[in-house]
Amino acid sequence: MQCYVVGGAVRDALLGLPVKDRDWVVVGSTAADMLAQGFRAVGKDFPVFLHPHTQEEYALARTERKSGPGYTGFACYAAPEVTLEDDLLRRDLTINAIARDEDGRLIDPHGGVADIAARVFRHVSPAFAEDPLRILRVARFAARFTDFSIAPETLALMRGMVAAGEVDHLVAERVWQELARGLMEAQPSRMIRVLRDCGALAQLLPELERLFGVPQPALHHPEIDTGEHVLMVIDHAAATAQPLSVRWACLLHDLGKGDTPADILPHHYGHELASARRAREVSMRLKAPTECRELAEMVAREHGVLGKAAELRPETMVKVMERCDALRRPQRFVLALDATACDYHGRGGASRPAWGPYQLWLRALDALRSVDAGAIALACTDKAQIPQAVHAARVAAVRALGLRAADTDAVRENAPGP
Repeated sequence: MQCYVVGGAVRDALLGLPVKDRDWVVVGSTAADMLAQGFRAVGKDFPVFLHPHTQEEYALARTERKSGPGYTGFACYAAPEVTLEDDLLRRDLTINAIARDEDGRLIDPHGGVADIAARVFRHVSPAFAEDPLRILRVARFAARFTDFSIAPETLALMRGMVAAGEVDHLVAERVWQELARGLMEAQPSRMIRVLRDCGALAQLLPELERLFGVPQPALHHPEIDTGEHVLMVIDHAAATAQPLSVRWACLLHDLGKGDTPADILPHHYGHELASARRAREVSMRLKAPTECRELAEMVAREHGVLGKAAELRPETMVKVMERCDALRRPQRFVLALDATACDYHGRGGASRPAWGPYQLWLRALDALRSVDAGAIALACTDKAQIPQAVHAARVAAVRALGLRAADTDAVRENAPGP
């Protein structure tokens, strides 16, 4: 039995990156041999085992043969006669098809070391085209390894896969999983650009694809193009280490601009409600987690008004916070502010100052918290008037802060804009 470290651990070590997990491939063994040595079987579709001490994954060397459409249509074969080279041949990219033996020697039959040096994503074999999930993986890798490019022949293969309808076989859960992982990488805009370049974005997220080429007012958006704006916003979210829910909200916040009638462009009056509807539809279709769906819908609906805090009357500020359930779910409200701040910063032109409305909303939220709703309820002789009395007290608390600004030009500068 021979054991080799394979895949991401070897790749990351060659890139000088921290190695978090090591995966091993085992040549010349059987499932019975592994169990006899104390390994624990965990693989359902192919033989994978956990080491009894390190808990690292050890997989028997295997081959894969296409047996049906999509990413699940594979027949796997694992046996002692399957070689390391056979196993490496089934992998997606050359940079992931490098092995290291227990003495530290590299086995690199497909030129992965050279492609790492050249910073190129290149497919191992034509069998790449048999698994449409690999399109999303390459896009995700592009978001992580930001100085890599895709080999022209690999991009051509990806385009052919999309044209052949392979992407149509991806289930929502796997699409969400890969998109979510890509959004959490260093430069998520690169994932979206790769999906656009190969045609997959139009199949997986047509609502987002439609935003490219849609103009916005240059006063608020020097970058003009709505799709480019969204990419800037998600990259700012990544640069400020925002959680997944915020990054998802940033990706979907302007989807309604794709529905704007051509005769009112470049303006997008009232796009927020259309954006909220689209954000909900996309999140439901891809089966995004509830917290991601709810925040995306809220940010899409409210980002316009959140950017105008200093222009709003106290009554309006209170209504917005009540609509957002900010008292019961203050952390989610703060995440909505974080996403709207990313919207403000994710634009072309010169760098912008801090987003002013952020602190105004936090002060207003503190004012709402200071209102003792219980005491007001006890003091009310007419119980039907309790909601109105509590609301009035909250408005008075916000009014006492004196948040409205006299310099409306400065206010508008801090607003996301139409």
